[in-house]
Amino acid sequence: MQQRRHFIKFPIAAAAAASLMALAPAFFSSAVHAQAAAPVTLLNVSYDPTRELYNQYNQAFAKHWKDTTGQTVTIKQSHGGSGKQARAIIDGIEADVATLALAGDIDALNKYGQLVPADWQKRLPLNSAPYTSTIVFLVKKGNPKGIKDWGDLIKSDVKVITPNPKTSGGARWNYLAAWEFGKRNYGGEAGAKDYITKLFKNVPILDTGARGSTVTFVQRGQGDVLLAWENEAYLALKEFGPEKFEIVTPSLSILAEPTVTVVDKVVDKRGTRKIADAYLQYLYSEEGQDIAGRNFYRPTAEAAKAKYASQFATLKLFTIDEAFGGWAKADAAHFADGGSFDQIYTKK
Repeated sequence: MQQRRHFIKFPIAAAAAASLMALAPAFFSSAVHAQAAAPVTLLNVSYDPTRELYNQYNQAFAKHWKDTTGQTVTIKQSHGGSGKQARAIIDGIEADVATLALAGDIDALNKYGQLVPADWQKRLPLNSAPYTSTIVFLVKKGNPKGIKDWGDLIKSDVKVITPNPKTSGGARWNYLAAWEFGKRNYGGEAGAKDYITKLFKNVPILDTGARGSTVTFVQRGQGDVLLAWENEAYLALKEFGPEKFEIVTPSLSILAEPTVTVVDKVVDKRGTRKIADAYLQYLYSEEGQDIAGRNFYRPTAEAAKAKYASQFATLKLFTIDEAFGGWAKADAAHFADGGSFDQIYTKK
């Protein structure tokens, strides 16, 4: 603004003025670029099986942001059981974004920390779930125990590996998928509870997160079947080979909808809201959806869904809202202190 007042007060030759005015856009552009170029770091607190997804996505977003704005961004990752990760954020870890396994864990950020608004899920498309997944079985090559569906998991000679629903989002999806199968096939809620009780009698160990359970089954050789995120099962198959493991798709499973949000109190404190918003919005972009598909998540964009459709088995899926009335009701009934999990697991 000083230059403009100087121009008006002290007129100069028309040619020189024109030359200076021609340089002005470049000057201001350089100033803005210099300001935008100050590097920034984001922390994405996520759940266990997204390590590979976000390793790739973070690189893609950093390049996109650099190309678009000139600013260098570094994204740090934190992974663990989704419930534990939510608790870590509530207890003070400064996550700019939370990309957790289920909406209930992000609801906890509002309920126990007022870190996000109650209507956080409305801020992004598809209830803030940019990709989906489901629950499948991973078994040893040849499927020696002949496991075909949920009913086989309660056979006396079958050992089931699944994480702890108290700490793992994936474990909660596992539990609810099994519960609904039990309800539909063994006589309503009472039958479902009896079925789940039998299933967990076959669980020799409860890891805190989904990746820990994968390690227990795939690398330590414990158990006959792993209840797994679909993407986690495919990644294990890719890494260790179809000559060692195979995937069994049950007749019925749950539509798992991992959700994402900025952590409002953190981004407002750190001044990172704009870039954190962009980071999550880019998950819905063509590139973001392609990365999701490459990592065996089910994309939500139509083009990517069509591109990756052949890599996923067809199965009947139900939603958390249809079967349980949403996460608030499911948590209260099954995972809160004194809920069904506490009731059946103490009987083990």
